[in-house]
Amino acid sequence: MTPVAPTSPVSPQTRNADWLARRQAATPRGVAVLEPFFAARALNAELWDIEGRRFIDFASGIAVLNTGHRHPRVQAALQAQLDQFHHTAYQVVPYASYVSLAERINALTPIEGPKKTAFFTTGAEAVENAIKIARAATGRSGVIAFDGGFHGRTHMGMALTGKVLPYKRGFGPFPAEVLHAPFPSSIDGVDTEHALRGLKMLFKASIDPARVAAFIVEPVQGEGGFRPAPETFMRGLRELANEHGILLIADEIQTGFARTGRWFATQHHDVPVDLICFAKSLAGGLPLSGVCGRSTVMDAAEPGGLGGTYAGNPLAVAAAHAVLDVIADEGLCERADQLGQRLRAQLSTLQPHVPQLAEVRGLGSMLAAEFRAPDTGEPDAAFTRRVQAAALQRGLILLSCGSHGNVIRFLHPLTTPDAVFDEAMGILADALRAA
Repeated sequence: MTPVAPTSPVSPQTRNADWLARRQAATPRGVAVLEPFFAARALNAELWDIEGRRFIDFASGIAVLNTGHRHPRVQAALQAQLDQFHHTAYQVVPYASYVSLAERINALTPIEGPKKTAFFTTGAEAVENAIKIARAATGRSGVIAFDGGFHGRTHMGMALTGKVLPYKRGFGPFPAEVLHAPFPSSIDGVDTEHALRGLKMLFKASIDPARVAAFIVEPVQGEGGFRPAPETFMRGLRELANEHGILLIADEIQTGFARTGRWFATQHHDVPVDLICFAKSLAGGLPLSGVCGRSTVMDAAEPGGLGGTYAGNPLAVAAAHAVLDVIADEGLCERADQLGQRLRAQLSTLQPHVPQLAEVRGLGSMLAAEFRAPDTGEPDAAFTRRVQAAALQRGLILLSCGSHGNVIRFLHPLTTPDAVFDEAMGILADALRAA
């Protein structure tokens, strides 16, 4: 499919090139922008730029739009809330919708026993507050994260993130007593035994486990390449956590709310966690995040220790209620599995004809394709960029990821219509052949 040309001449004020020049003059280069065009409107899985060209959006605002652009039920919820009020600061004048959303999250999360939830604004805030809660609950300061993990761009988020470029260079020093252990990756020859052995070596060489407040792990690594954590690894973490009185935090910011075919990716394993961080697709594009955890852990922070001026904003909360309704009523967990199976089948069909396609992995509709040079087995970031560019030329937006930039991740809205999804599969096949 070739992007649709504008139907009428475009004035200089609405050309992508003009806005690109203004962006470069007005905003810093540290805010990287992937695409060279500017959005004008979007609906479900489709997006049009200011010059009238149409694209299929398989980025979803980086896993934010599981329910698609401008879902009518989300739109209606926002309008209804706008007609009431759009800010009070929950910590000043509370509102019932915050409490009822916390009740719904408590009922959904796979955490054992009584639970409580606090809301924030961004995923990084959720991570920061989960660490604060864990430290308050344990009286310890150490935190162990994992190679390839991504937990945000705040200083604590960067410290936890297991990738230097582009996230850490030039921004240190970082908070102390944050350490990294190996994360399993079969394609790199790192199995669960190796990863857990590396973790135990930290206890011998770098930190007394009695000083560790928490492990923080993504059940499926996002920026790290959509690498699912094996159940054996999660179970090993749980056993070590129990042995040493350490809390287990699941960062579900990218995996949550039906993306993997479950409400939360931790539901793929029968391994209990103590705290879950979530954000992204919870509110359909509005900034809302949170932490849910065991009540005794969540209550460790002193009154006033958690919160924020915009935390749990009423507009975002209203959108979140609508998103949860849509996921349940439209069967989006099941839809995630269905679309994921179709994508996996397409990639499997293409794999014999694309020698660079080394591995297809993931859960539900959180799938990725990793590309490596067939002669050496080394990560092939250049081929990955060619696939991405060829897809974009044909009207399909794709994101890359992975420690070496050699992975394409697929983040289609779970509401993508069948015809649009089939069109995207055709573009993907053409892009892989063209690359």
